[in-house]
Amino acid sequence: MPTTFPSSVAEAISDTVQDCRRRGWTVAETTNGVCLITDEQTSAIELTGALAATVRRYLRANNLSGPVIEIPGPQRREIHLVVGAAKAAMAISALRAVGAIVHTDGASIPLPPTRLSAGSACWGISPSEARRVSPVVAIAAAVRVAESGRKPHLSDLAS
Repeated sequence: MPTTFPSSVAEAISDTVQDCRRRGWTVAETTNGVCLITDEQTSAIELTGALAATVRRYLRANNLSGPVIEIPGPQRREIHLVVGAAKAAMAISALRAVGAIVHTDGASIPLPPTRLSAGSACWGISPSEARRVSPVVAIAAAVRVAESGRKPHLSDLAS
């Protein structure tokens, strides 16, 4: 039996699909909403807890914020959409070493307003608010700063 969404949710899903396709992203409609399908151009980094909060502050302070999806649940979960994963093996390895989940190669990422078991995904920073999609190395730099306990500074990107 097909799922029927209230018209406002259906319109939001339609808007999300159109916006993503304009950006060149691959999307798939699901029973619960819409998902971004990662590919060689666009990937995602999932962070949780205090690390997610610190990374978000670092990116904001250094004007590197890209689109961020907030996933509902008992612990903070954020998914940063990123570019450049194909050429960032060391950064991806470092991210995985601290517990980040790296979504690549056809992984499905729930886009707002997709319904999940604990609520609906929502934009922490929408694609229209972001100046760009962050490079994966920027997320890795932010994680490195967060893990070292230092205050974030733009000069940390060069190290």
